[in-house]
Amino acid sequence: MKLSFRIALFSLACACSAAALAAQADPVAANASLPRLILDHPITSVFAIIGIGMLLGSIKIYGVSLGSSGVIFVAIVFGALGCSLPKELGNFGLVLFVYCVGLSAGPGFFRAFFRHGTELAKISVTVVAAGATVAVAFAWMAGVPAPLAAGVFAGALTSTPGLATALADLQNDPMVSIGYGIAYPFGVVAVVLFVQLLPRLLGHDLEAEGHKHAASGPDKNRIQRMLIEVCNPSIMGRKIQDVHFVAASRCQISRVLRGERLVPITSETVFEDGQHLLAVGHDDRLQDLADFLGRRSDRPYYLDTASELMQVVATAPAVVGKSLRELNLINKFGVTISRIIRHDVGFVPDAETVVQRADVLYAVGEPQAIKQLATFAGHRTRVLDETDLISLSAGIIAGVLLGMTPIAFPGTQGFTLGLAGGPLLVALVLGHFGGVGRIRGHMPRAARLLMTEAGLVFFLAAAGAKAGEGFLPVLRSQGVPLVVMGALISTLPMLLGYGFARRVLRLGLLETYGGICGGMTSTPGLGALTSRTDSEVPTVSYATAYPVALILVTVFAQMIIAVLT
Repeated sequence: MKLSFRIALFSLACACSAAALAAQADPVAANASLPRLILDHPITSVFAIIGIGMLLGSIKIYGVSLGSSGVIFVAIVFGALGCSLPKELGNFGLVLFVYCVGLSAGPGFFRAFFRHGTELAKISVTVVAAGATVAVAFAWMAGVPAPLAAGVFAGALTSTPGLATALADLQNDPMVSIGYGIAYPFGVVAVVLFVQLLPRLLGHDLEAEGHKHAASGPDKNRIQRMLIEVCNPSIMGRKIQDVHFVAASRCQISRVLRGERLVPITSETVFEDGQHLLAVGHDDRLQDLADFLGRRSDRPYYLDTASELMQVVATAPAVVGKSLRELNLINKFGVTISRIIRHDVGFVPDAETVVQRADVLYAVGEPQAIKQLATFAGHRTRVLDETDLISLSAGIIAGVLLGMTPIAFPGTQGFTLGLAGGPLLVALVLGHFGGVGRIRGHMPRAARLLMTEAGLVFFLAAAGAKAGEGFLPVLRSQGVPLVVMGALISTLPMLLGYGFARRVLRLGLLETYGGICGGMTSTPGLGALTSRTDSEVPTVSYATAYPVALILVTVFAQMIIAVLT
């Protein structure tokens, strides 16, 4: 059973239970109908919205489904029927969602930023600039006032900071909020449908693309083993750990062949002519090491991984925060760390690698030596499944404070990153470095996925209910032109951004779709996209493009007002 369907059933059960409790506690409510009970109580309302929305999102029509974004449609209906949800619920959900997204994207964010950061920033510039151009052109042709145009622009790009900037620039003119309320649902729906429909229309299989990227992307050189025959006369008789090239190769020599069996090396193991060594590393680095030591060997061997290899979880202060050079495990225990798993990502360490809490160390050595290392390192496997709520709280507080800090450029009134940008940036840093000080960036995958989904649906429920309150009156009073304007601003920039990314920048499909979601500042769009593939590429691309778009929307909102007034 899928997670989304479980959430739907759980939410509906919570809504019915809360309604029953409310009826027991309130004699007046006891005489009300069940629909009225649900609408009049925030707890029952939010879980009913989530449950019905997730059920709606699970329905597929020609292979296309709304996913988590089905929640916002149900929320709009509830809002039109008089349901009101606390604003803080939406803020809580938004912060939780973007923070968990940042933790997921963090390990690959900076690598992606330096590799494709410029290209993804160009997508954001293209999308936001195109949206602003459409807004100004349509406003001129249809005679839409500047406050409404700025509001529609911010709503179509689902940008709360853009709305806040426009309101501050126009002294809280209510027309800005009206335009935002009209365009916001179109901004949400357009991106969700775009990432669902366009791949289908073009014959793109996003799940297969994710597997393809994993096989041919930057991490294609997965960690491998290689048996190497030593032939280099210049290193004969020298200890393995004393040869600088080996230490700098980012490969680990963990075993030496004795007869037909590979046994763990010790601190006294030296290079010998014709010796066979087992090295662990990435394919390209292993070949360099083999060329230096001698040549690759095809000799058969027996590898005892049952008793001579153990995955040790680092938790003790004696190892956490120290480099492998400082720990000197080969001399202390006769154990080699062949690889480390950190935040679900494996890598081959070198002497300067610093061990972090909850790192999984692949320790190679004699059984008794490994047991001694496990005791020394703490080795509590439960740590891998524990969520550090203190670090979670501290990270979110830091993100919220960062989001509230004003940032000003010359010639502008300044802006803030808001509740989305601040927590996202803090989580990216924590996810990349694994933590800052005592604040950890690790969260178990299951907990991270649940909190990401829960945060998203809480945010969508509150946002949809708020938009539904005034959606019909505003639509009747302002007419169809604003709807058309919002639809155009939501769709044309995405089409232009897609063509620019694919034809000009030559980006991959997952990077393109993730970058467009970031350029549109669309968290629901990202949610719909990640439901179609297990790859982290869209999330990383979104996180790379999003901050640029966040800043540009605030700048262009002011420019729209300046041009139209």
